[in-house]
Amino acid sequence: MGVRNDMLKHRGFPSRLPHSDFQFTIRRANPKGVTPLIARDRYADRRPADRRADAGFMAALWAHFGNEPFPRGNLDAGRLSWLFGREVIPAEQPFDNKSYDALLKIDVSRAMASFPDVFSEESA
Repeated sequence: MGVRNDMLKHRGFPSRLPHSDFQFTIRRANPKGVTPLIARDRYADRRPADRRADAGFMAALWAHFGNEPFPRGNLDAGRLSWLFGREVIPAEQPFDNKSYDALLKIDVSRAMASFPDVFSEESA
């Protein structure tokens, strides 16, 4: 499979966490190939800024997609990988972790448990 130049761009999705360098989206397809999604371990001693980035990204995903499946598109692989396999899961089988067209979805119950502040407004 060759590199695609028609990667879906999620219009209206924030490009980064406000007032930070934590990136949420990419501008263009990687010319060397699609960066694979992997499940990264989040340890209890992560920096507060990293935790805010995870929560901010989850809030943006929830606001933009809700509980509907969504294509990976231009969402940053590094940022997605911090949530992948837990709060963000494949929405199709077989799942291609190296595809911009791969469908994902939020595991709402796990996301609510991991990021209660993101969902607290929903329950109010």
